[in-house]
Amino acid sequence: MPRADVAAFEFLTQALVGITAQSLDALDGAVTVSQFRLLRTLDGLGRVSCSALAAALGTAASSVTRLVDRLEAAGLVERGADAHSRVIVTVQVTGAGREVVGAVLARRHALIEAVLDTMTSGERERAVIAAERFALLAGAAVAAGAKGPVAL
Repeated sequence: MPRADVAAFEFLTQALVGITAQSLDALDGAVTVSQFRLLRTLDGLGRVSCSALAAALGTAASSVTRLVDRLEAAGLVERGADAHSRVIVTVQVTGAGREVVGAVLARRHALIEAVLDTMTSGERERAVIAAERFALLAGAAVAAGAKGPVAL
């Protein structure tokens, strides 16, 4: 049995993953969690090589290639060539892909707001402080080489 604080954060993780799943449900199965993660990461990076995208996602290049194939077929990403080396394949989000990211994030924000609106102002303030601190410390772990927060 985990410590009480660990159990509380595990419960929080489950709640946030549930909200993420609900936000993707708004797309009626248009993209999977893995595909959305790639879209969200790529939207933040702009046009990058597939190998750079794989590194950012912490996954194998072959997995990225399969995801990009599906997303390209759906018109959500497009491939290109690097300006300096035509051997390097690049990928970027299309306008339709940005709309998907925006729709999911808008839905997620609305779901999170609905929960936060049920809290008192004091509870909300303490939650914000704890969330920011936890994310900061988790980010430090990522910088030190541990697996950590990824776009989701």
